[in-house]
Amino acid sequence: MTLIDGKATAATIKAEIKAEVERIVAAGGKRPHLAAVLVGHDGGSETYVRNKVLACEACGFRSSLIRYEDTITEAELLDCVKQLNEDADVDGFIVQLPLPKHISEQKVIEAIDYRKDVDGFHPINVGRMAIGLPCYISATPKGILELLRRYDIETSGKKCVVLGRSNIVGKPMAQLMMQKQYGDATVTVCHSRSRNLREECLAADIIIAAIGRPEFLTADMVKPGAVVIDVGTTRVPDATRPKGFRLCGDVDFANVASLCSHITPVPGGVGPMTICMLMLNTLAAGKREYYQ
Repeated sequence: MTLIDGKATAATIKAEIKAEVERIVAAGGKRPHLAAVLVGHDGGSETYVRNKVLACEACGFRSSLIRYEDTITEAELLDCVKQLNEDADVDGFIVQLPLPKHISEQKVIEAIDYRKDVDGFHPINVGRMAIGLPCYISATPKGILELLRRYDIETSGKKCVVLGRSNIVGKPMAQLMMQKQYGDATVTVCHSRSRNLREECLAADIIIAAIGRPEFLTADMVKPGAVVIDVGTTRVPDATRPKGFRLCGDVDFANVASLCSHITPVPGGVGPMTICMLMLNTLAAGKREYYQ
């Protein structure tokens, strides 16, 4: 069994990005600039945005953090988005989700200039991704593809089961795994209402678990030699930990790992790759790689 080390892989990629940025700057080019908009004081969002700022520093990017209280109106937030769209110095930006309930997340996402949408959530980027055109791919699916590539895991012609159908992970992951230039696999999407779930998983060469249920994928659902990618990050109460909880994946790691040829741990697997892929998208934005 090979443990897929997302933390080490992300560190390698950040070093590669930094080296490229320094070459760009040395040649007289512009240092990429990522802006993040944070509304309110959600603990998870605070941590995630702080890690994005640190990642920008590691990659040699400029970064800006724009903070608002959760009392901001939808109109005020949309005006901020408009200003960032028009700011020529900002190459890409993200509006951290979730947003307060009185603000339409979809309206905000659609207001972002798709050419600066380094999260890959705008319908234009989602549509281009679906038909295989160059675009910003959302960070988690992009990170999984990168792990598969860097660990030389064969995907072409393999049977892949994606557990989960979210817009952020499940749907794009399935689209990418079936596309010739990415996964080139035969893909089945399963979810909470799927029948014969165990049989579908047992037939899979690759299982990508993004269903949001702790330890949902058990050993009796995994065939020997399968590749298992665990996207789950649920906080489970644990009095023995300093913070009072531990992160738990969607896979029963203790009992599944020994069956696998490759598996990602939680934490330290897919998670570190997510912010790293946001950095790759920002580099592409700075280079005008997809859109002029």
